[in-house]
Amino acid sequence: MKNGVEQTRRAETSRNSVEVKGRALALGFDAVGIATLEPNSHAAELDQWLDAGYAGTMTYLHRQAAKRKDPARIMPGARVAVVTLTNYYHASARPGLAPGVSPALGRVAQYAWSADYHRVLGRRLERLATAIRETVPGAKTRCYVDAGPVPERELAQRAGLGWIGKNMMLIDPDRGSFTFIGVVLTDAGLAPDPPFEADRCGSCRACLDACPTSAFAAPGVLDARRCISYLTIEHAAEFSAAERPLVGEWLFGCDVCQDVCPWNVKFARPTGDAELGVRPEIAEPDLAALLDGEPEAFQRRFGDTPFERPGVAGMRRNAAAVLANRDRPQP
Repeated sequence: MKNGVEQTRRAETSRNSVEVKGRALALGFDAVGIATLEPNSHAAELDQWLDAGYAGTMTYLHRQAAKRKDPARIMPGARVAVVTLTNYYHASARPGLAPGVSPALGRVAQYAWSADYHRVLGRRLERLATAIRETVPGAKTRCYVDAGPVPERELAQRAGLGWIGKNMMLIDPDRGSFTFIGVVLTDAGLAPDPPFEADRCGSCRACLDACPTSAFAAPGVLDARRCISYLTIEHAAEFSAAERPLVGEWLFGCDVCQDVCPWNVKFARPTGDAELGVRPEIAEPDLAALLDGEPEAFQRRFGDTPFERPGVAGMRRNAAAVLANRDRPQP
């Protein structure tokens, strides 16, 4: 009798998992998997990374460390994480500073070419959370999009969606690394997927060698203090004389380590997501307008975009640095 009950429970769990994954794909996510919430196998590495000062001014990572190392602590009662990937690659629509493009325009990482992904995916994840509660009545859920103490990449790897490359990006073998990771924590009884065990980077060092600021202290170890994305987004203070040249021509973020990754070169395909369409005013922003515009105008134009994170002061600092770097004599 006991074996029969257990078999019935497992069959129901399996059916629920298939239903939830189907609902996720129908909502527009490109891939979905289910991860367990046991303590993070990279916990010691996180401690070493923080102790080395590689987090720079991101002090919130120190406060979040305990939950990042043990994700079951994030939501009381949570049993699994439903992890989603959303492709944001734009490929042939790529703006930037290719030959012929006006030097008055700034260079922006692809993930920021559209409306703020936190809002787009946040709404989508809430709909997925509703689907989980409909599939498993009484279930509790909590959604996260690149926020809070969630170790997204580790959970995605644990959910079978890819492996973590030498540049610390999750690499999906079918899509590359130009993807947003979304997570729904839940106490629903869902069957976890087998983790992605293989490391398919092999001996490749393309991402490490291409980094314009040598921000990787070692494979899988990023010194954020030298990372262009950190400097232009997370770093709040004015740039020092040493930091300003590191930014180069990047106004917001950086894609260099992803652009050279062979998995992206071969497998990344343009997104067809209507909610992630390119907006020219943020894909190719006018540097002079950023410097001269009023704060209210900035908020009206960019308040629903990733530019809101550094805000008007941070974006003006970035624009001034890009212009100064272009004016510097080349060695």
